[in-house]
Amino acid sequence: MATYFAAGLSAFMLTFLAGLICIPVLRKMKAGQPILKYVKTHEMKNGTPTMGGLFFILPLSAVFFAFNGLSSRIATVSVAIGLFYMFIGFLDDFLKIKLKHNEGLKPYQKIIFQTAIAFLAGAFAFMNGLSVIYIPFVKTTVDIGYFIIFAVAFIFIAITNSVNLTDGLDGLAGSVSVFYAIFIVAIISLEKGFGTQYLKADEYNGISLLSFALIGAIIGFLIFNVPKAKVFMGDTGSLSLGAFLGALSSFSGNILFIPILGAAFVWSSLSVIIQVVHFKRTKKRVFLMAPFHHHLQMKGLSETQISFYYSVFTVITGTVSVIFYL
Repeated sequence: MATYFAAGLSAFMLTFLAGLICIPVLRKMKAGQPILKYVKTHEMKNGTPTMGGLFFILPLSAVFFAFNGLSSRIATVSVAIGLFYMFIGFLDDFLKIKLKHNEGLKPYQKIIFQTAIAFLAGAFAFMNGLSVIYIPFVKTTVDIGYFIIFAVAFIFIAITNSVNLTDGLDGLAGSVSVFYAIFIVAIISLEKGFGTQYLKADEYNGISLLSFALIGAIIGFLIFNVPKAKVFMGDTGSLSLGAFLGALSSFSGNILFIPILGAAFVWSSLSVIIQVVHFKRTKKRVFLMAPFHHHLQMKGLSETQISFYYSVFTVITGTVSVIFYL
């Protein structure tokens, strides 16, 4: 456990130092995020540096390898997947900055890249026997065989885009992700005592190490991202962050906990789907703006309040999940 805390603290410190160094550089490079004009309350944010995901994803990856994370194949592949998604997000952010508008990669380009990596992740899970799934709230598992390929692929596509949609307010996606990571590692630790674990000790250790590094890195990033944000994580961070959370959950057999611990992320996506479908049918809106956090913002809630409520909700779903395992 001391090693895990050391990894988390190291990731926190590296991310904090990277932020101090990189944010002034990004400002000089004028690597600012173009802001959607119809989000009136965000006009003051125009020009805020983006691509902040670089200085928490890279440090957490470096810490993972420095603490001998390579002994875990699953955790190592999780880092590789996270870095691939980071690269997709980086391309998207870079094009937004270069073209000076809020559209980078074309939607079909992003979905092609994301889908390809997602199915590779699914194939990895199947070929390594990671097809066992824990049933939430009961100490039972089920093996879904080759269906794990499609389940994992769907999860990666869904969670990366859901985290991306949630990353619309200062500190929102980061704060929810911290509590998600805390509770998923707690659940994994409890599952090890059920007598149903199917991973080797090195794999569990690697997953825990990566989780603590992720938590430390996100907290380090939030120092610069809470209102008023000095930097945005951008797609560079949000897509990669979703990939890390998806990998930790999927490869540990906890796919079914994703919509529970990540209910805030799921609601972001559902609110957009509901809004679009209803508007196409009736030409009327269900929410003042989607995703739902923008609806709350237009209702008068501050970004700090919204992030707090989303985080509390995640803590509640996480606590309920853990209680049933004690």
